[in-house]
Amino acid sequence: MRLRAIEPEDLDLLYQIENDQSLWQVGSTNVPYSRYTLHDYIATSSDDIYADRQVRLIVENDEQETVGIADLVQFSPQHMRAEVGIVILQQHRRSGYACAALQELCHYALHVVHLHQLYAIVDTHNEAALALFRKNGFSTENTLREWLLDGHEYHDAVLMQRFL
Repeated sequence: MRLRAIEPEDLDLLYQIENDQSLWQVGSTNVPYSRYTLHDYIATSSDDIYADRQVRLIVENDEQETVGIADLVQFSPQHMRAEVGIVILQQHRRSGYACAALQELCHYALHVVHLHQLYAIVDTHNEAALALFRKNGFSTENTLREWLLDGHEYHDAVLMQRFL
């Protein structure tokens, strides 16, 4: 498994993930993105976390097949922290890719970007994500009551943190 920069050829994947309404409840997006907007994002991204305040990376398996996306977003250079996001495509879940991607992302955050901490906001019902972050050294710090809206009801979330 490896992480690599987003290429123009990844537009369809980005379009698929960003417009998957089942993922909207775990993130901060609740509107569809057009191909034009995503094409423009890919074209204008500097791939510099300091300039863009985020970095999006493609997760590839050993056969160079794209299996998902890993993000560092909400980057704060003042506090040297960022929020982690990982989406593995449905057909590749439960194959260890999320764990490997998170480990690689933590290594990148520590050794390349020199971050002090990473955090994730996870729905308390998302057992797979909770287990993934715990397995990789993230601890549960606070419960955020009624933090996430799935379109019908509010869900509690937990703030998970890892110091690097």
